[in-house]
Amino acid sequence: MSAAHHEVGGALPPHAETATLEGKNKVMGFWLFLGGECVLFGSLFASFIALRNQVPDGPTAQHLFVMSTVALSTFILLTSSLTSVFATMALHRNNLKQVQLWLAVTVLLGLGFLGLEIYEFVEYVHEGHTFSKSAFATSFYTLVGFHGAHVAFGVLWITLLIISSMKKGLTVVTAPKFYVAGLYWHFIDVVWVFIFTVVYLMGKVGP
Repeated sequence: MSAAHHEVGGALPPHAETATLEGKNKVMGFWLFLGGECVLFGSLFASFIALRNQVPDGPTAQHLFVMSTVALSTFILLTSSLTSVFATMALHRNNLKQVQLWLAVTVLLGLGFLGLEIYEFVEYVHEGHTFSKSAFATSFYTLVGFHGAHVAFGVLWITLLIISSMKKGLTVVTAPKFYVAGLYWHFIDVVWVFIFTVVYLMGKVGP
């Protein structure tokens, strides 16, 4: 029986996600992908910083931002990063059920974050903070919305992995998929920490 067919409970090698050349290439390729994502988000951050005070006739960040809501969103997303760590730890123990459990919790937390972000955006629109209201509004929705789209993609990706794993199990072929999904989730969590600091905290304290 080939290594690719060793299911959970079998003789999976340590760190199964990089036990094969294909797995190592997947992980390396994903790190390169994240490098490109860093450049992209860096450009969006630079644009936001340049435009964040361009508010000719609309609500300002000090008026708009409700830090209790943003703090709750941050807590939820950072907690989801912890649950994804638990999933990776379970992966290294070759425990498929624990991987599925912690990834399911991660998905639920991600959905909670998205729900709060949608609520936040709706409230802002009611305050007159529409996408085309000002340069600040456009740069804000582009940056934060782009991150939200990444979270939504991550939720979908992890959900499909959980469903797929019910049939395919945990092998040296599927392990890299779980691992890179975890890397992706950590990446969007780190980006949110920068958004929380640059957009919300700096916005609330003023220019």
